[in-house]
Amino acid sequence: MQEYRRREVAVVTAVQVGLDFDGFTYRKWGGVQRCKRGDWLVDNQGDVYTVDGDVFARTYRRVSPGVYAKHGSVWARRADQAGVIRTKEGSTEYAEGDYLVYNNRDGTDGYAMTAETFRRLYEPVEA
Repeated sequence: MQEYRRREVAVVTAVQVGLDFDGFTYRKWGGVQRCKRGDWLVDNQGDVYTVDGDVFARTYRRVSPGVYAKHGSVWARRADQAGVIRTKEGSTEYAEGDYLVYNNRDGTDGYAMTAETFRRLYEPVEA
């Protein structure tokens, strides 16, 4: 796997779901996603989804009230065939050529995105 970083600072609007509730499920990325207490509801330029609370705390920094920027490296590789990746929130379907992206160097805490989106957002970290 190759290490990558964001090409530029991109902000999202987010709110932590700190309600006393049993959570909810929703359909996105070809699978059922789950939101639980402490997770974050994120609006990324009109693409709305949830992020696990611990993952959000590690990978986003507050810019101003309700506005956050992703920081740190990700590790990724191109998928050589279509499949499904398990995520902290559920699962995501991907096609051959899409990128499997991991928040952790050891290949855990993964998700998928199209090659076009990945190349627009990330660039390789030079050793």
